[in-house]
Amino acid sequence: VQLQASGGGLVQAGGSLRLSCAASGRTFSRLSMGWFRQAPGKEREFIARITWSGVGTGVADSVKGRFTISRDNAKNTVYLQMDSLKLEDTAVYYCAADLRYLPTTAWEYWGQGTQVTVSS
Repeated sequence: VQLQASGGGLVQAGGSLRLSCAASGRTFSRLSMGWFRQAPGKEREFIARITWSGVGTGVADSVKGRFTISRDNAKNTVYLQMDSLKLEDTAVYYCAADLRYLPTTAWEYWGQGTQVTVSS
């Protein structure tokens, strides 16, 4: 599975960004998808996940109410809508895929990451 994340950039605090992750190489509609982030000097952390059907979703407490994960199986793409961004959301954001639906970082396939920088 190849994953290509995009949509990162520089945004002011309180603003919004939408990240996209395009998948190829395996039946996308059978894969759970997740978003993770890693800030400088910190470990990679789980942000959000979505089941293959899109019915089940989960987000980390740190972004609950601000970030929304969704997917379009017809486009082989998963999205992360990020609203009310805070300075502490600054990180490299990664998408991941797996046949399992995991609340951890132990996913099988990973994209290259996209930088999100939130400024004051």
